[in-house]
Amino acid sequence: MKAIIILFIIIFNFHTFSQSLYQNIRISDENTPSEVTISYNPINHQNLVAAANIETYFYSFDGGRTWAVRKLESTFGVWGDPCIVSDTRGNFYYFHLSNSYSDGGRWLDRIICQKSDDGGITFSDGSFMGANAPHLQDKEWAAVDQSYSPFRNNIYTAWTQCGQKTYDEEGPSVNPLDSASNIIFSFSSDGGDSWSERKRVNELSGAECSDAGATTLGVVPCVGLNGEVYLTWSSPYGIILDRSTDGGLSWFDKDIKVSDLPGNFKFTVPGVYRCFGFPSMACDMSNSIYRGKLYISWCDQKNGYDNTDVWIASSVNDGLTWSEPVKVNDDNSGRHQFFNWMTVDPETGIIYVVFYDRRNYDDERTDVYLASSSDGGITFMNERISESPFFPISETFMGDYTNITAVNGMVRPIWTRLDSNSLSIYTAIIDK
Repeated sequence: MKAIIILFIIIFNFHTFSQSLYQNIRISDENTPSEVTISYNPINHQNLVAAANIETYFYSFDGGRTWAVRKLESTFGVWGDPCIVSDTRGNFYYFHLSNSYSDGGRWLDRIICQKSDDGGITFSDGSFMGANAPHLQDKEWAAVDQSYSPFRNNIYTAWTQCGQKTYDEEGPSVNPLDSASNIIFSFSSDGGDSWSERKRVNELSGAECSDAGATTLGVVPCVGLNGEVYLTWSSPYGIILDRSTDGGLSWFDKDIKVSDLPGNFKFTVPGVYRCFGFPSMACDMSNSIYRGKLYISWCDQKNGYDNTDVWIASSVNDGLTWSEPVKVNDDNSGRHQFFNWMTVDPETGIIYVVFYDRRNYDDERTDVYLASSSDGGITFMNERISESPFFPISETFMGDYTNITAVNGMVRPIWTRLDSNSLSIYTAIIDK
């Protein structure tokens, strides 16, 4: 009898750690893909567009079950940090860094936006924003106003300007802002054809970008219920937020602190080339009882260098004040959860957070988990969505973020899988 019980436990554990409730789809392993982004078409939810470093994009017209693979090209150059968003007309916008000398430019000297009006099959040559030589422009993200405000379909993007020391006849500049990092913002009200003048948003600067953990980095825009524009980012001062109520024309003078970041937002996770605890942000646009509530999720090591956790904070007063952080991962393993990304289903109001997770192992084996909350971020249900773990090695860069999109119960996370030094990207077919 004892032998039967032991055999049952072994079989149960094998089933638990080797099976997933959801079908995993390998999108691609071409061109060593990493650092991923995904978005759905508001007019046709089965139309998805995704992208990965450095210049590869993918489109699907069957809800992510099959994908076509293409290479993005632009006369401004394509150099990673992909971000894809969509507007209410069904257009997709692909934001990325530049790598062009064709017009006298410099490497990473601007942010590029390329537009698709055919479901992601083809993209325009692109427009650009933020050029300010000799400074570098890095780590952009974007959002589209899908509210019913006067700014509907405005496109907002923000990024980090990496300062560069300047020189004159007397030598290096003594102006600290010449070598600081700052959050820069621009918007388009004509479908990405043109962009507003660049504008610095942050009150407090970070250090130069050679010390990434001391910079202002990882900024993410979010649009509120009435067209408010929010920016959140990581900094030496914590998770920071700023807000605009006039479509990005003006911003609060003072930064708003969402949460402290004990230690640093750049930290070490074994087997990972580098790891940041960047925030992601979303607003509940649904008709749920939490309509209009704001959420920011990030990860940090406040519970120890061997125990990275995922957190979420919320605001019910338009971002002016924020709740105490709630832990998203529901384990007590003391192991790493990292590279999280969050979205809120605009039809149901359910919060979804995707992240890498090592709760099941005592080594670098890594699963992908999805956490969901239907009570406004008070409690979370966690479930493993990857079919098998992978074992990354730190010598290979696997990107700085995952991503996820959701609408009306169709949830499509996207992540990089790094098996030793072999890179591929996956999604899971999750229909709630």
